[in-house]
Amino acid sequence: MAVKIRLQRHGKKGQPFYHIVIADGRAPRDGRFIERIGSYNPVSQPATIDLDIDSACKWLKNGAQPTDTARAILSYKGVLLKRHLQIGVEKGAITQEVADAKFNAWLTEKENKISSAKEAKRNNAKADAKKTLAAEMEFNAKRAEAISKKRAEAEAAANPVVEEVPAEETPEVEEVVVETTEAPAAE
Repeated sequence: MAVKIRLQRHGKKGQPFYHIVIADGRAPRDGRFIERIGSYNPVSQPATIDLDIDSACKWLKNGAQPTDTARAILSYKGVLLKRHLQIGVEKGAITQEVADAKFNAWLTEKENKISSAKEAKRNNAKADAKKTLAAEMEFNAKRAEAISKKRAEAEAAANPVVEEVPAEETPEVEEVVVETTEAPAAE
């Protein structure tokens, strides 16, 4: 019986969610399995992987063959490194304490790298948001200026201003006084 470490798809259309399972190679993809050792959610940012590292190492030791995607996930979580260190312990090249120390050092380095990448992504998102906001504010200011200019032109066209001639250039006009006589009112 060929035992595989593979993904079993769950979730709805467009939103996949996978279980990482140990299954017989002849069983259908989403069919019978021997043991569920974790889950993988590629939709979340970053992808969420929950994995029982000890169980995965045990199955690798017993000869389970991971698929390509499962191998990438196992490598990302450090299962392949832990298995490599366990082979060294079994052969007597290193002690269990040294292997555990190396694995824990790798885990902390990996976690630091992931957290710094998350922080950089968050900072880049904040910087991009600030740039977008500044560009929008600049665009809105230009737009408001153009609108106020058009309104001023429209008001000028609706209410034409009579040009006033300066007083020095106007010819003097004689004032004419018109006297009116009122007729007596009829009684």
